[in-house]
Amino acid sequence: MKTITLGADLAAPNVVLGLMRISKMSDDAVRELVGTARDAGIDFFDHADIYGDELHGCERRFAEAMQLTPSEREQVTIQSKAGIVKDGPYFDFSYEHLIEAVDGSLRALQTDYLDILLLHRPDALVEPDEVARAFDELEASGKVRAFGVSNHTPAQIDLLKKSVAQPLVANQLQLSITHAPIIAQGVAANMQGTDQALTLDGGGIVDYCRLNDITIQAWSPFQAGFFTGVFLGSPDYPELNAVIDRLAAKYDVPTIAIATAWITRHPAGMQVVLGTTTPERVAAAAQGSDVPLTRAEWYELFRAGGYRVP
Repeated sequence: MKTITLGADLAAPNVVLGLMRISKMSDDAVRELVGTARDAGIDFFDHADIYGDELHGCERRFAEAMQLTPSEREQVTIQSKAGIVKDGPYFDFSYEHLIEAVDGSLRALQTDYLDILLLHRPDALVEPDEVARAFDELEASGKVRAFGVSNHTPAQIDLLKKSVAQPLVANQLQLSITHAPIIAQGVAANMQGTDQALTLDGGGIVDYCRLNDITIQAWSPFQAGFFTGVFLGSPDYPELNAVIDRLAAKYDVPTIAIATAWITRHPAGMQVVLGTTTPERVAAAAQGSDVPLTRAEWYELFRAGGYRVP
């Protein structure tokens, strides 16, 4: 498993296990899933307070199944997210909500600290000074060791940085071969008459993150679009799957590993967030961690995924 530097100095694997679907799994099933990830070199686990049928449901299921000892807890990285109010639904980055959410996550996870806390999607009513107050308190108390965001634009991050003292070490963004506007915009920059060249969300989030030591965490790495099904093996993507099949044979890895490798090959040092609950798929996807796709192969996948290369 290849490691990257999260933020400026935190070593982490470039493949992460997301645990948003474990609420109904048995203890044995959770332990098998996590154990398979650990065997593959994945010691980084992604949660959110809203994952599960009830608040903190997946965090609680993880802790109940794993029963980590203090020494075992120190060997893994636990990340969680806060800011979405599911019952609204709405977003809440207020001081009170962030403090309450973290305390709830710590109780559910049966731990004294989160390694990383992400703000879960942007809050249109954000008051950066309130976020800063919450972050300062959570850091000073030892409850959170590092902070980041998800689905934030460059301007939204800059707005937070105006008040927040802590480095923002991660930005969790949707990214796959077929859902890559954050990369495709840059490739088609200054090209008239193509939608791919349109600047979205202020543009340049990949470059912005690289310039500011913010690690991009790619969620839904195998989804064709916004929760529209996977592209692997889909009859809707025959050209792409033909390329994936050929490269999988060349590198002697499962096809899902090539989809992982397309993201981990990027020099930004991204992390792939796996959402599967199938241990075999975790092990297969993890094999893409350090597959050395050539530049030509990377661009061939990009084109087959539906994007234009001038």
